[in-house]
Amino acid sequence: MTSHGGRRGQAERDAITVEIGYALCSAVFAAVVVLGAVAGPALLFDLPRLLERALPPAGAALATLVFFARVVAVLVRFQRSQPSQPGRTKPDS
Repeated sequence: MTSHGGRRGQAERDAITVEIGYALCSAVFAAVVVLGAVAGPALLFDLPRLLERALPPAGAALATLVFFARVVAVLVRFQRSQPSQPGRTKPDS
C-alpha cells in the first residue's frame, strides 16, 4: 500500500521492478570492476606469494561491499524520488 492509503497501480509496480533490476545490474557491474581491479593483478602479474594469495579474497570482500552499497544507494534514492501525494511530481509538493 502506498502512503496515501490506496493500492499501488500497475505503473508504480512496474517502476519498482525496473528500479530493482537497475540496482542489481549496476551493482553487479560495479562489483565486477572492483574485483577485477583488486584481484586482477594477482592473476596477470608475477607478484610475491603473499600478494598473490591476499588480493583475490580482498577483492571479493571489497566487491561484496560495493555490491550491497550500490543496491542500497539506488533503492534509497528511488524511494526518495517518489511523490508523497498522488498526482504530484515532487516529494516536497
